[in-house]
Amino acid sequence: MANESNNFAELISHCKEYGYIFQSSEIYDGLAAVYDYGQNGAQLKKNIRDHWWKSMTQLHDNIVGIDAAIFMHPTTWKASGHIDNFSDPMIDNKDSNKRYRVDHLIEAHAEALALEGKKEEEFTLLKTMDELLAATDYAGIKKLIEDNRIKCAISKTCNWTEVREFNLMFSTQIGSVAEESDTIYLRPETAQGIFVNFLNVQKTGRMKIPFGIAQTGKAFRNEIVARQFIFRMREFEQMEMQFFVRPGTQMEWYNFWKAERKKWHEGLGIPAEKLRYHDHVKLAHYADAALDIEFEFPFGWKELEGIHSRTDFDLKQHQEYSKKKIQYFDNDLNEAGKPFGNYTPFVVETSVGLDRLFLTIISLAYANETWTKEDGTEDSRVVLKIPARIAPTKLAILPLLKKDGLPEIAKELMNDCKNSFMCFYEEKDAIGKRYRRMDAIGTPFCVTIDHQTKEDNTVTIRYRDTMVQERIALSEVKKLVLEKMG
Repeated sequence: MANESNNFAELISHCKEYGYIFQSSEIYDGLAAVYDYGQNGAQLKKNIRDHWWKSMTQLHDNIVGIDAAIFMHPTTWKASGHIDNFSDPMIDNKDSNKRYRVDHLIEAHAEALALEGKKEEEFTLLKTMDELLAATDYAGIKKLIEDNRIKCAISKTCNWTEVREFNLMFSTQIGSVAEESDTIYLRPETAQGIFVNFLNVQKTGRMKIPFGIAQTGKAFRNEIVARQFIFRMREFEQMEMQFFVRPGTQMEWYNFWKAERKKWHEGLGIPAEKLRYHDHVKLAHYADAALDIEFEFPFGWKELEGIHSRTDFDLKQHQEYSKKKIQYFDNDLNEAGKPFGNYTPFVVETSVGLDRLFLTIISLAYANETWTKEDGTEDSRVVLKIPARIAPTKLAILPLLKKDGLPEIAKELMNDCKNSFMCFYEEKDAIGKRYRRMDAIGTPFCVTIDHQTKEDNTVTIRYRDTMVQERIALSEVKKLVLEKMG
């Protein structure tokens, strides 16, 4: 675990050094739990998002995508239950005045027990916590914290307040005059934008049940204890799909999307042994089934994607609060020998955090490699083995020298390729240094233009993951990279 922590710290530093992730407002000492994506990070994030979008909307005949606004009518959040129920159990230390989410506080203590080799005590503590939270037994949670002598990291005391709920939504005002403005909220999830547009999409798209509506976008939560780099932030991005089905078929579709989404992650290059299902101990009041697809991050198994069977709760709530009829007329039921008519569809949701998926990809890709060369000396490199299809830059084009017409050939290749995928051109430093820089950035292919290129129109292509080099025709470079991208 200590080694993994060191590697994670190295990864965070690497992300800054190579233009992936910066602390937000860093020149002003930063803003806690808020991050900016640099030039390479923004491109990787876009590539992951585009891959998800294509797999959901382009490769499924019955799923379409929308882009709903971040600001929504305040009654939306009353109907969804967020105003009354969107909160986490918190506890404060009276001596330090530091606030903790109780599950995070207990989990940190459990991790410490695991490091001490007290696996059975760790298991019992986490199991008891899950049972108490499922029963909403906050008095029992406080007693669990006190009985285990769980201390505040700052004051080192066990002087705790009662456990209480803390609402996670950010509020703001809309209107030109402060006295006349109305309170609205930054959306804490993207799903409600899909639900309120159900009829718009169904009618304009002539969609037939079962069908899905997909969306990606920013969401905001006032996390008191945001931690573990970009795993838990106050401003984050979700990729969600709500799949509308006939009542009574929801479990069939729940099991379908459960398997489909895990298979999708594996197709992105995530090893199957690094993924697992975790069924929810406590279901939300509107759900009849829910699970997380968890990934083994450097800091432990954590949620990557949620699959939820939400029943008909969301559409019925918005129907009640809006006074608008939100139902579906199913002609196909008559063909199946069942009475046709109006009903409120049930919903199966898939929801993955884009930032968490980014962290998954980058933590799997990061490697600090050392090896012994043929002459007996040691060599090393830091490399990001990001899958070629989503790597920020696909091809680095490197003329061996800045003269003899080599840059002109390299730029001609650049112009030929850059319309099909992201390329990078560099002519500074020795070729070995440039290779190492591209390894650290995660560029899967490097092409070197040398004097032999002028003689026979061939180039050296180097593969990032194996460091193998081969000679291929200049005219084959673009085709090879496209094929390797899949």
